[in-house]
Amino acid sequence: MAEPTVPIVWYLILSVALFSIGGLGVLVRRNAIVVFMCVELMLNAANLAFISFARLHGDMSGHIYVFLVMAVAAAEVSVGLAIIIAVFRTRSTINVDELTDMSG
Repeated sequence: MAEPTVPIVWYLILSVALFSIGGLGVLVRRNAIVVFMCVELMLNAANLAFISFARLHGDMSGHIYVFLVMAVAAAEVSVGLAIIIAVFRTRSTINVDELTDMSG
């Protein structure tokens, strides 16, 4: 018996929904940690689109791009969290609206 497959449209709808939620979170939220989580959500939505197109075309190049995006996301998280910790130590806040200038 053949396994039922999910059409690519459903994956792309989910990817667009996740990307929209992440983009809205970046624009609306004020906490720097939540903004970074929303950026990660946007990157994962792009990964889902890459994987779904790779599955549709039977090509492995989408998987390579996903691996590259995951490596960039890991580097972004480590550098971003280090910056957030440094800012919190000097300013005692991670509210993005209160961080208007870079002077100490």
